[in-house]
Parts: sequence; C-alpha cells; structure tokens
Amino acid sequence: MLKSSSAGCYVALVRVLQRTIILTTTAFFAAAAFGNTLEDRLLREFHEAYPKEAPEGGSERAFELRAAPATVGQFDGRRLDVWAYEGRVPGPVLRVRLGESVRVTLTNDLPQPTTIHWHGVRVPNAMDGVPGVTQPAIPPGGSFVYRFTPKDAGTFWFHPHHRGSEQVERGLYGVLVVEDREPLPWSRDVVWILDDWLLTPEGQIDPRFNTRHDLAHDGRWGNVMTVNGSSDETLEVRAGERIRLRLVNTANGRVFAPDFSELDAKVIAVDGMYAARPLPAAGWELAPGNRLDLDVTIQPGERGRTIRIVDRFTRRPFPLATVRVLDETVPTPGFASPANPRVPRWADGLRASVAAEYRLNARAGGEHGIEWMINERAWPGHDQSPVGPFDRLEPGRWQRVRFVNESFRLHPMHVHGQFFKVIARNGAPVDEPFFRDTVLLKRQETVDVGLVPLDWGTWMLHCHIQEHAEAGMMTLIEVAPANPTER
Repeated sequence: MLKSSSAGCYVALVRVLQRTIILTTTAFFAAAAFGNTLEDRLLREFHEAYPKEAPEGGSERAFELRAAPATVGQFDGRRLDVWAYEGRVPGPVLRVRLGESVRVTLTNDLPQPTTIHWHGVRVPNAMDGVPGVTQPAIPPGGSFVYRFTPKDAGTFWFHPHHRGSEQVERGLYGVLVVEDREPLPWSRDVVWILDDWLLTPEGQIDPRFNTRHDLAHDGRWGNVMTVNGSSDETLEVRAGERIRLRLVNTANGRVFAPDFSELDAKVIAVDGMYAARPLPAAGWELAPGNRLDLDVTIQPGERGRTIRIVDRFTRRPFPLATVRVLDETVPTPGFASPANPRVPRWADGLRASVAAEYRLNARAGGEHGIEWMINERAWPGHDQSPVGPFDRLEPGRWQRVRFVNESFRLHPMHVHGQFFKVIARNGAPVDEPFFRDTVLLKRQETVDVGLVPLDWGTWMLHCHIQEHAEAGMMTLIEVAPANPTER
C-alpha cells in the first residue's frame, strides 16, 4: 500500500502523462487536418492568429450620424465651411466593447450621394459601404442602417466611399474604437486624428478636386496640418501616466512620420491589430488609412517639460502636437503591454506561388486627364459597372499576393475585409511581427504579402490616396471557394 505522499506523486504523474497524451494527440490531429504541403504549413502557423467569427453575447450599441454641410471653428479660430458628421470635424469617436454589436443610422443631408466604409473592420460584406458593389449610394435626403459586430479589438475609422477625394477632404471622417472585453488600466486612452488641408488664401477648402497636378503626383497634399482638427493640439499629462495613444491618418494623400523620440513610447498595434511584441516607436510611416497604437509612459524626469511631436516624412519638418508635462507625479499603472503572440512568421512564404499580382501604373486619359490603373485597367467610377474579371481568393487558405509599383509615385494599397502580413520587399524577405490592412509602396517597389481570407464576399482593393482611387486605381477581389458547391 502506497503512503499518502507517494500516492499523491503517482496521481500527479498520471495527470501529467494524460495531459501529454491529449496535447500530442491534439497536435497530431491538427497537423493531419491541415496537411503537410507548404501552404498547409503556412496555414498552420496562422491558426488562431485572429478570430474567424465575432464574439457573441454582447449588447447592441446604437449611434445616429448625420452627414451635412456645416461651419466650424478650425485652425486659427476662423470659420471654415466643411461637410461633417454631427456638425464637427473630425467626426465623433464611436466607442464599443468587443462583443457588442453596432447599429449606425446614417442620414444623408449632403448635396451628393454618400456611404460609410468601416476601414479595417471585418464587417459582413453588405455593410462595407462600397456603392455599386455592396450597396447603392445613399441619395440626398436618404438614410441607411449599418449593422455589424466587430471581430477584433482595435483602432478603426470610417469615411465615405463615394467621391472620397472630395467628401473626405471636406471633413467626413470619424473613428471607431473597439475596446478589449476587459480593457487594461491605462491612465488615459487618447485618439489623435492626423490630417492636412489645402486652403485658399481666404482660408477655405480649395474647391478644385482631382486636379492634374494632384493626379500626376501623390494626391492632394495640404498646406495646413492638424491633429484632431487643431493646428496647435496640446496634450497635458502628469509624470507617471501611462497612455494608450491611438494615431489615425485620415489625409487624402499625405504620409506622416511622427517623431516620438523624446518620449518612452512603444508601438503595440498596427492598423488596429496587436503586434507580436511591443516595438520601438522610431521610424514609422503612416500612409493614408494607416493606424498606430502606442503605449506611452511619462517618466518622472519629464515633470515640467514641453515635448514637441514633429512630422519628419518630408525634408521640411512640421510640428504636429505638443505634450505638456505638468509638475505633478502619479503612480504608473503596472501591466504587460498587450501583444498577440500568435502572429505568424511565414518565413517560407516566398517559396509559395503567387496567387494574384497587381501592377500599378498610370496613363493619359479618362475623366480627369490621368487614369491610375491596376493591371492596365482603370475602374470606371462609382456607381458604374466595374471592370472585370476579378481575382478569386479561396477562403481559409494561405495565399501569396504581390503588388508591383511600376510608377514613380506613392501607393498605399488597402484591402477591404481582410488583414495581411508583408513577407518581402523587392524580393528580400521581411519579418514584420504584425498584420496590416494598408501597405505603402514607394517608387517602383514590389511588395509580397501573405494572407488567409476569412471573410467571404466581394471586396474592394484600391490605392488609399483618394485622388488615385478616384482616377481608377481600384479593383475587386472575390473571397469564395473555387467550387460553388462548397458555399
């Protein structure tokens, strides 16, 4: 007969063996389910990197948005005529908790049709806000109800997908923050919306949209830059505070490179999705559509300091915002920075064949005098028949997609409804420890990405420089099985 201590050890050993058998068996069947081809191994790396379905059980959050002309006080206090959601620019920051469903009723009081696209949010295809593809454009005086349950916590934004080069530039955009089910105890959660404005000498929005100059270059770049609609944004903080700072680039064409070198700041999320680990905040570029979430700790030694945040993308630095540290100290919240350890490496991704290739270039012609093309085809315009055929990507399979910039201009390429991971630039392997929904291609650059489409439907793929998209740099992808009987 065993003594009690020996019996306890025996029981513990049996439990360890049982767990080992269960884990080994689970791994075996998982490997068998995925198979052992190259694509299967890449897909196995992706397993549970982010959810296929939205969480259930939350309540519904209802919002009302009215898009209409408005006059607001901007920049130096002068009145500015804009188009706005709820009469303000930027529009409202909508906050929901992961698991909650969202219902947004949009009323259109503009002189043009409009829609809302939920940039980066994996919504049902019918809620994606692309006129002529997922819904008819909402006419003046009309309304539309958007319903969806976000699948991911993170920082997202919303804007029209009809005549975006004008409607976004006039001020129609807002932010959607999907908080974690159990948010971490940040001292504060702050949103900075980055934009620029092209103003006339009279201080109004320049009404010349889609000019040949803008189309021949990197879209419309403004002469005034703002954060949260202010050219003098100031964030007052206390030493010891730990702040989640969410950056969103809503500009038509401008790329921002904010310099946070004087702050203890780490990047924790890109385009709304947590990175595999906190990353240094130096050297990041935010193209139109991109978002960055930062974990910023105000150190005790910064009491009483004034810290300037400067944009360094161009040769001429521009001030973006000011962080003013009060002469006070508070305890710093202690917790591990959020991260997603399941971000795959996909080191063997370049060995896989290319499922789809998108070549980007321009030619003379079209409504605006210059057409921007994908694979030598220009999208004919919103509410017109799109140019096909389109690539089909099979859901639930790992696929390699290539973007080839044959031009000398910038192109931030955005894919609706899906996230992807950059695996190579100009043929050289890249291990970005995060997913994206928008990637910036510079002059004559080639970028390879890996993705596993999870959300079915017909989705837009386009350049997020609004003028390039308006001049034709858009196409569609269809996420659906090759065999229709598998639907």
